[in-house]
Order: sequence, then C-alpha cells, then structure tokens
Amino acid sequence: MATATVIKPDHAAKRKHLLFTDEHEDLRESMQAWVQNELWPHRNEWEETTWPREAMERAGELGYLGLCFPEEYGGQGGDYYYSLIRAECMSYSGSGGTNMGFAVQTDMVLPPIHLLGTEEQKQRYLAPGITGEKIGCLGITEPGAGSDVAGIRTQAIKDGDEYVINGSKTFITNGVRADFILMVAKTDPDAGHNGITLFLVDTDTPGFRVSRQLEKMGMHASDTAELAFEDMRVPVDAVLGEVGKGFYHISWELQGERMVAAAGSVAGAERMFEKTLEYAREREAFGRPIGKFQAIRHKFAEMATKIEAAKQFNYVVAWRYANGEYPVREITEVKLFTSRIGCEVADECVQILGGYGYMKEYEIERAYRDVRLNRIGAGTDEIMLDVIGRSYGL
Repeated sequence: MATATVIKPDHAAKRKHLLFTDEHEDLRESMQAWVQNELWPHRNEWEETTWPREAMERAGELGYLGLCFPEEYGGQGGDYYYSLIRAECMSYSGSGGTNMGFAVQTDMVLPPIHLLGTEEQKQRYLAPGITGEKIGCLGITEPGAGSDVAGIRTQAIKDGDEYVINGSKTFITNGVRADFILMVAKTDPDAGHNGITLFLVDTDTPGFRVSRQLEKMGMHASDTAELAFEDMRVPVDAVLGEVGKGFYHISWELQGERMVAAAGSVAGAERMFEKTLEYAREREAFGRPIGKFQAIRHKFAEMATKIEAAKQFNYVVAWRYANGEYPVREITEVKLFTSRIGCEVADECVQILGGYGYMKEYEIERAYRDVRLNRIGAGTDEIMLDVIGRSYGL
C-alpha cells in the first residue's frame, strides 16, 4: 500500500538542538538583532578608531555581558550555553576586533574573578565589569614568554603589606583602554610553577603605563598594547586566588578562553560562508552564476561539511564543560581544529570571490586577516598539538 505522505528533505527547516532551549533561542534572536542593528553599521569606522566604550556599556545595559554570572552581581544567572550564543551572535558584527575585545571581558577576565575573587573584589571588578562600567584586560604574555607561562619575568616582591611589581606585558587586548588588569606575576622566582600569583590591578596605579599601542595585521577594531610596570605598589588584597597558585588558576582560565575562541572561529566561518554563498549565487561567468559550476559547488560542499563538524565538536565539548568536567584534551583539540577550519574557510572564500575577495569592499579580506589570529592566540597550534600529545603520556 502506498504511503499517503512523501517525506522530502527541507534544508531550510529550523533545527532543534540538544543544548539550546526556547529561552536560549530567544536570547539568540534578540542579541543577534542588537548586533546587526547597533554594531554592524560601525564595523568600517571602528577599523580606524577601535570600538568605543559606549558599545560595551550598551551591552551591559542590555544584560549581554553578564549572561552567565549570578544575579547578585548584576548578571542574568544563565548557564554556560548562553556564552556560546553570545559568541555566535557577536560574529554578526562584521568586526573580529570588536568580537575579541568583548570576549576578553566576558570569557577571559570576569570568570576568574567570579570563581576566585573575594567579595570585595567581586564588588569592585565583577559587578562593574558586568555593567560595562569597567573594562578589563588579561596580562599574561610578555616579550620573552607567551605560551610558556612559567617563563614570565614580571615579578611581584612582597614588601610589608604591599607587593612591588616590575616587568612588562605585550600583545594585551583591551590594554590601551582597560580600567583594570588581571595579571600574572612571579612572587617566588625560585619556585617554578608554584611561584606564580594572579593580581587584580587598577590601571591608574602609579608605576603602571601603556608603553606602546601595537599595530597588527588584523583585528584593527581592537586596541592591543604593550604594558610596563615600574615599582608599582599594590596592596596584598590585590592578590586573586591563592599566592603561588596562579599558574593553576590561569591554566583553568585558559580553558574558557579556548572554548570562546573555538565558538568564535566556527561562527566566523559561518558568516564568511554565507557572504560567499550569496556572491556565488549572484556573480555570473560564462552566462550563469558561478555557484552552478561543479568546481565552485564542491568548494561549498567541502566548507559546509567542515563547518558542521567543527560546530558539533564544539557543542559536545561545551556540554562536557558546562556539566562540570575539565576536559582539557578535548578543549585543546576543538580549539586547534576550529581555528584551522576558520582559516581554511577564509582562504577558500577569498579564492571564490577572486579579485573581489582581495578588495576591502567585500570585507572577506578583513575576515581573512582577522581569523588568522585564532591559530596563535589562547595557545598556538604547536602548543595545542603538544598538549594533546602529552595527554596520551608521550
């Protein structure tokens, strides 16, 4: 007997997802609209001026900075999946530098304060960070130490009820504009990993200065700085977490940093794919849209498959992270994989657009330049590979 209904695929149908509830999707809808209405129109302007403080304050006013933090500090009390949605929505800004500046605030600086901070520190930094009143930066990398955190030279020597800090940091996102810095320093130069401590420092503290604003290949909307500390005195209550446990604290922080980097890489790849697909449907050559040529159609098929694999890998690892696991190997793998996919997609999109892909007008060249940082920041590909290899006892 013939069936009454013939089932046909609907590639445009809305998907249901294992992670996201209706509340998550409501946030996605509202935040994406805000990004497209209030951030995207300024993407070109901010490449020249960097994103303004008012944009962060506006995000705080709308509750987008505090999605995963407790209501008692001004947050929304949501789960970790809200952070994923925020990263995905920010990809619609058309500005990798803006996205990175916001991610530093929400997923790199504020989480350690929430986890490790005293009540006074939470009131002083977390609460105004959630509203966008205070902007933070993360001070790990130094001119002579990046991935090798244990090799940092910035020292914090205790002197009575204070620490005297001397040293420098470089490649610091938000470093020019920051009101405070979450920084790593050596409190015991002879103790190796156990001699590192985290500090929360106001940038108006005497002895702190921005020694240089750095110029970059991409991420132009984000300010990046070299910082100097010269006999900078901070009180003992500037210590975040435990003295001598900063290496382990920052190692935990890096997992969240790598997760948001992975989410941003996938979302950025999706936006490039969409823009290039639109172009391939409209651009004609030899009397038909170029997307109708098998060579181009297969490029999209390859990209779509890689993007989907990266996205689902990211979601699976995020599920484990959100459920209290500490899956360092898988976080490292997904950061490595997604950042590479992002770069592969960017390169292919430039190729499909041809000469137009190389022009600023179509903005794919900007995405190409911006996404390249993802294979360096939050741990280089080489470090990621080494972490994964060592996790198997090699």
